[in-house]
Amino acid sequence: MANASQHHSGYSKHCGPPSSRPKRIAMVCDFFYPNTGGVEIHLYQLSTCLIKRGNKVILITHSYGNRKGVRYLTSGLKVYYLVYGQMYNQAAMPTFGFSTYLPIFRKILIRERIEIVHSHQAFSTMALEALLFARTMGYKTCFTDHSLFGFADISSIHTNKIIRFTLSDVGHVICVSHTSKENTVIRANLDPLDVSVIPNAVDYISLTPDPSKRDPTKITVIILSRLVYRKGVDLMVTVIPEICRQFPHVQFVIGGTGPMAINLERMIEKNCLQERITMLGAVTHKNLREVLISGHIFLNCSLTEAFCIAIVEAVSCGLLCVSTKVGGVKEVLPPELIKLAEPCTEDIVAKLSEAIEEVGDFDPWKAHNLVKEMYSWIDIAKRTEIVYDRLMNEEPYPLIERLCRFHNCGEWAGKLFVVVAATVYIMCQILEWWCPKKSIEACPDFNYRKWELQKKFKKNNDSGRDRNADLLRVKQL
Repeated sequence: MANASQHHSGYSKHCGPPSSRPKRIAMVCDFFYPNTGGVEIHLYQLSTCLIKRGNKVILITHSYGNRKGVRYLTSGLKVYYLVYGQMYNQAAMPTFGFSTYLPIFRKILIRERIEIVHSHQAFSTMALEALLFARTMGYKTCFTDHSLFGFADISSIHTNKIIRFTLSDVGHVICVSHTSKENTVIRANLDPLDVSVIPNAVDYISLTPDPSKRDPTKITVIILSRLVYRKGVDLMVTVIPEICRQFPHVQFVIGGTGPMAINLERMIEKNCLQERITMLGAVTHKNLREVLISGHIFLNCSLTEAFCIAIVEAVSCGLLCVSTKVGGVKEVLPPELIKLAEPCTEDIVAKLSEAIEEVGDFDPWKAHNLVKEMYSWIDIAKRTEIVYDRLMNEEPYPLIERLCRFHNCGEWAGKLFVVVAATVYIMCQILEWWCPKKSIEACPDFNYRKWELQKKFKKNNDSGRDRNADLLRVKQL
């Protein structure tokens, strides 16, 4: 995003004017910093832009190691790291209201005077429960789906049933691609008019090319992803040795962690590729550009993707992209920036070979400028605010209609969902009796405009007149 010194009157000149009707939003997701990934970046960047446009945004997630309690990030984003039991792959344990999560969640919303609860990611148990809790307490709700799901395997069947239960009562749904929208509408049995498509974006100001950082004697292929099955690690294991055999001047740099990292390590040992493949492990977001600008080509072998923000970040840094043609990937970039392959070893090797032959004619800065025109977090924030405006004008469903919606989720599952929803409603009523809303003290808001002006005041040592004017504006705020 723009440097703080570029801000004027409390918001960046790149952000446009503040929202005419500031909202008070709580983002909820299991996945956030210090964890890294597309969802984490989306949450941080979107929240930051919404704050700069005059809205109040807080974020609720679970604790990460010693990171517990309340933290403020440098963008002004307030994050609640709740001590919460984790189940699998950093997703929280489901509670159905029978834990301290509901009382704490309720107090946070009341203290922060939240109006809209915006949950992210279908894999996040905390996010899905937050939608149910918030809707029961009368808050406006929104959900952003970042992933695609199948329909045939056992895990997808159960996950889709839970998604249908959760989203049957949500105010509005956002998907990151048209493919994702179609998938979500079918899985959750939603009205397409209640689902909007708002893509991801990139911080193009910080993700700029620098061809001088590349090794001029070799062609470097970068892979950055979670090393899990759906990211196509099995394909990487077969593609990399074949490319190394065909092109002696090609080397690979692989960043990311996951349970399938051992498969790549075995492949390296088996093919004696220690000098041509570098395993970086986890790559923090602040080191992302440093890794990307060292490469010529970015390889994505995913088996399923709703959007894939990684390929946009790579192209913004001037890399030619080769990706599997799955999910919403084909919607993301024009053909001159990406080579699409079927998710099989032969086609990926063929497309990657073409990229290696053509990479010398690829213009990094032209690619960066194209991405800059297509994807901007400010545009994403403005479009998200339109969804919020729609939510603020909607009337909440009465309890009986909510229960009917849950009942329609299935012959047997519907009855179970009604019991769960009724239990959460009773728990909320008990909490209101035990600790009334009016007895919970509201916490002061973080004044982003005042904070920006204070920083400007401290840096402005050129003119006493300007300093006095800034000081007066700070005092007025």
